[in-house]
Amino acid sequence: MDFGDKEIRRLSVILLIFLLGVLVFIIVKPVLLSVIGGLILGYVFFPLYRKMLSFVREKNTAAAIVSLVIILLIIVPLWFLIPIMVQQVFEVFKFTQTLDVQKFVQALFSTAPEPFIAQLTVTVSTILSKVTSSTLNSLTDWLIEIPTIALHLFIVAFVFFFTLRDSDKLSEMVSAISPFNKSQEKILVKQFKGITDSLIYGQVIVGLVQGMLAGLGFLMFGVNNALILTVVAIVFSIIPYIGPGIVWVPVTVYFFASGNNTAGILYLAYNIIIVSTFDNVLRSYIVSKKADISPAIVMIGMIGGLFIFGFLGLIIGPLILAYFVTFLRAYKERALASLFAE
Repeated sequence: MDFGDKEIRRLSVILLIFLLGVLVFIIVKPVLLSVIGGLILGYVFFPLYRKMLSFVREKNTAAAIVSLVIILLIIVPLWFLIPIMVQQVFEVFKFTQTLDVQKFVQALFSTAPEPFIAQLTVTVSTILSKVTSSTLNSLTDWLIEIPTIALHLFIVAFVFFFTLRDSDKLSEMVSAISPFNKSQEKILVKQFKGITDSLIYGQVIVGLVQGMLAGLGFLMFGVNNALILTVVAIVFSIIPYIGPGIVWVPVTVYFFASGNNTAGILYLAYNIIIVSTFDNVLRSYIVSKKADISPAIVMIGMIGGLFIFGFLGLIIGPLILAYFVTFLRAYKERALASLFAE
């Protein structure tokens, strides 16, 4: 096949764009997650920005006010909570070193044979040792990386501000370079928006509030190291099928095992009536209003995303899987070709 000047120029342009794309990826890769985090925050708080814009009538001012409020709501609590969290991590470490695991296991399984109690004691002791040592190592790494973390937070705030201010331009730019048929693009955008809203609001935001309610229970009933337990409860509340029960159930067992039956009954009632009901009612309402995403897809995406992208992967992973399933569904329905413009 002979190539004319036109084909050579076209291939040269494609090669140049490809090389520039690779270089852009290399440049952006170290801060890619921070950029995505800023975009996600901009998406979450865009309704607040739109309301603020209706009052102040100026994009820079509205975006600056919303950005400042959100940054303060995140930074100020962290400023006071991080030292407490560090202290509680060391307290948990000291507690695990002095904990009589065998006595606790015997209280739970008083009728079990001695070999079973001995083996379970060794297993629990090993798990506690690995978890506490891993947590301490992670905490040390975070403290060492404070300057880098501060830089990434600045990038998140920077992207967040311009995502709010230039949301119209971003939407126009994405629409202009989109390869999809414009009539089908609106349907696809609506589907993606439903998926994103369902995940972020129905899974992440509801999980965040549910974990905080579990944390409130820790404080009300005087549970030690409540802040650390609250953070763990929030993480598990976001993940489907697990929830904060993985934290408050052992705490309930501890109340009964230590002979504090009244506190155990009240604490159990609080979590069943308040924490679990909040999740079952509100999460179901939001998901049904937005989009029906399989919890299996969400869970697999969160776990895989957590390994690949870190904590932000709890959001990125399920979104990637959900978008991919949307395209697979279009392919199955033989509607994939109609998505693209001729």
